[in-house]
Amino acid sequence: VTNDLLTALEEAAGRGVEVRVLFDHIGTLRVKGYRNLLKRLKAGKIQWRRMLPLLPIHGQWRRPDLRNHRKIMVIDGELAFTGSQNLIEPSYNNPRHRRAGREWVELMACLRGPIVTTLNVVFATDWLSETDESLEHQLQLPANPEPGTVTAQVVPSGPGFITENNLRLFNTLIYSAQHRISICSPYFVPDDSLLYAITTAAQRGVDVELFVSEKGDQFLVHHAQRSYYEALLEAGVRIYLYKAPFVLHAKHFTIDDEVAVLGSSNMDMRSFSLNMEVSVMLLGGEIVNNMRAVEDTYRDISKELKLEDWVQRPLAARYIDNVARLTATVQ
Repeated sequence: VTNDLLTALEEAAGRGVEVRVLFDHIGTLRVKGYRNLLKRLKAGKIQWRRMLPLLPIHGQWRRPDLRNHRKIMVIDGELAFTGSQNLIEPSYNNPRHRRAGREWVELMACLRGPIVTTLNVVFATDWLSETDESLEHQLQLPANPEPGTVTAQVVPSGPGFITENNLRLFNTLIYSAQHRISICSPYFVPDDSLLYAITTAAQRGVDVELFVSEKGDQFLVHHAQRSYYEALLEAGVRIYLYKAPFVLHAKHFTIDDEVAVLGSSNMDMRSFSLNMEVSVMLLGGEIVNNMRAVEDTYRDISKELKLEDWVQRPLAARYIDNVARLTATVQ
């Protein structure tokens, strides 16, 4: 899968297209095939950099807990892709995942219009931070942009911002909901403010549903996530478990019939405080209806978790969940 993409990038660079690639160092280093990736990048005409590198032998040392989790691709300043998907084959090149038949389920958005320039600015800022090269000349808005059908806003977040932009956006939208909230987050480990926002919405009569994986790919995070289920169910939140072996990795939510948010941010403390993330807020009934259709497909193949069943789970499982929750702030 990644081979086809790299080939396309190499061919584009070969015909004179300026190709730039940024990848998170730690996130990519852990994946099988990392050395081959470096060989191909070094051999071609692609400009590339590691984000937040940990290379002390080369004098490059960043805080190891800070990561760039953004997923952005911009083409000619006119077309952009963003969402949850990493550039890797569906089982993450992991033999254990292949044996289990595990594949990641993603959601990406293809965007046109002035919003593309905003995403390009986010990439250019990341590029500047690693290279000291300004891409300002590539960040011009179209002279006569065609009117679009959706109002959209890019919301970048990360340690470089004074406040947690994504957390504030999520909380504000959830508190504004009048009828319905649908949330999809592969790693749902909320802080107190987000937990209060969601449970308060359910308690005041808003229909709230949460889509998560039946079986997660990260042991501690998955069990920490499970420790919140009882409080959510008691508040009236409906929880749907996306059936294993698939991992529901999409990250998005919808509010009433008016707002949809998608991007790279999980609803967990790492995404709120440590990761560099990017979200896109979209307004308009048509886009929300499209997102509702996606949520319907999740619901059709998921199992709803019931409170009466959940409270009967073994004591050992409760213990593991609660111990994992203690590590939530450092995961």
